Amino acid sequence: MTLDRAVVPDVALEWLTDGRRLAVATLVEVEGSAPFQPGASMLIGADGRIEGSVTGGCVEAALAAEAEDLLAGGGARVLTYGISDDLAGTVGLMCGGTVHVFLSELPRASRPALEAVRAAVADDRPAGLVTLVDGPSAGATLAVTANGPVGGLGVGAQVDRSAAGDAAALIEQGISMMRRYGLDGSRMADDLRVFIRSFAQRPRMVIFGAVDFSIALARLAREVGYRVTVCDPREAFSSGSRFAVAAEVETQWPDRYLDGQALTARDAVLIFTHDRKLDEPAAISALRSGAGYIGALGSRKTHADRSDRLRALGVSDEELARIACPCGLDIGSATPTQTAVAILAEIMALRSGRSGGRLTDAAGPIRA
Repeated sequence: MTLDRAVVPDVALEWLTDGRRLAVATLVEVEGSAPFQPGASMLIGADGRIEGSVTGGCVEAALAAEAEDLLAGGGARVLTYGISDDLAGTVGLMCGGTVHVFLSELPRASRPALEAVRAAVADDRPAGLVTLVDGPSAGATLAVTANGPVGGLGVGAQVDRSAAGDAAALIEQGISMMRRYGLDGSRMADDLRVFIRSFAQRPRMVIFGAVDFSIALARLAREVGYRVTVCDPREAFSSGSRFAVAAEVETQWPDRYLDGQALTARDAVLIFTHDRKLDEPAAISALRSGAGYIGALGSRKTHADRSDRLRALGVSDEELARIACPCGLDIGSATPTQTAVAILAEIMALRSGRSGGRLTDAAGPIRA
């Protein structure tokens, strides 16, 4: 679990259990470019302890001062920072954008909602945390999970129902954003602002072949949010404890394993087996899956030979075009870790619709 997923609700619940008062700062809207996307959270304890970040350091000191005022009796508020702000000289964003941050004290009544989200995230199930931004009960929370809503926003059942319905749709897309409702829950009014924080299910990465390249990629992929599985039917290869540190390990044939998995466009399959008895069933099963990225290690000649064998087994040229081989960006990688960087960079670039070239040579927004 990354820090972003862990700050809310894990740390918040820990602090509440210890009897601490704390403020939560949540990035709710971004104009232009900013280091993080909406949903980034920061906890500020009454004792001065801080966990998390909303801009990577640009405005955190100012937020800590605001939190001190809030915990001393001030009310919940939306704070705006950016180059057009009067505070630009001290807390202006180095990225040139403007951020809107909602700051409120976390009420003890939010524990059931936080616990519901924590349980879902721990089981790698999608969840959402809805927070009321306006009104006397600003800061109230509502959790949305597969088991139903938990908690409430304190402004009526109609608003809770509308927000829970919108949260369910946004969770599926992994999007966090502000929504506006009428006092009757209508989506056609803007009496109340509500922020929906999505805790999306982690994307999957399945790596066939328990080799040095696999462990290097598994470690990096886990750090950027993937749930990684290393699969190899050769028990002598897959039984090493080093793989279990960074990934789930399956001692199965590739086709048998993938036949039981429901992969989506967010998921990736890598073929590192270097054994045609494993390569071919792995490639065919990967092509039959819904994985958005399929990559394989090997030289161009190795891939050409593999492609000929796959054609003989009925795989079309259109299907073969889905396999990236040699996989990865051309960064001059040589070691397993360098190769893992190149592969993960290619996957991330394709997922975000980017070319993977140098930023200094590109034009337009740095972030999608």
